[in-house]
Amino acid sequence: MGKLIDDFNDYRTKMNDRIMDTANTNIKRFFALDTTTYADGALDVKTKEMLGLVASMVLRCDDCIKYHLGKCHEAGVKHDEMNEIFMIANLVGGSIVIPHYRRAVEYWDELNEATV
Repeated sequence: MGKLIDDFNDYRTKMNDRIMDTANTNIKRFFALDTTTYADGALDVKTKEMLGLVASMVLRCDDCIKYHLGKCHEAGVKHDEMNEIFMIANLVGGSIVIPHYRRAVEYWDELNEATV
């Protein structure tokens, strides 16, 4: 993969492992809830990840944005779909989202370069 992707995934894995080593039951349940929420249900995984990405962009969480970009890529989101996701996030979130949009495009590009 690319440097952005590797750095993000390595750090996330390292810190999630650290958290789980000492987490109490409530934290472990919260992590499990997050995992099960994004599973197939009335909405498919792809749709849920696209929703998660929009919410993450509007909330301006770069780690969340990277995570959902990766999951969207795994779910088969296409470039034209991603452009519409980005448009919705910018429309809902306003111009404050633009710096996160820039970093999201950079990360999305790296995800797609890694699969070529």
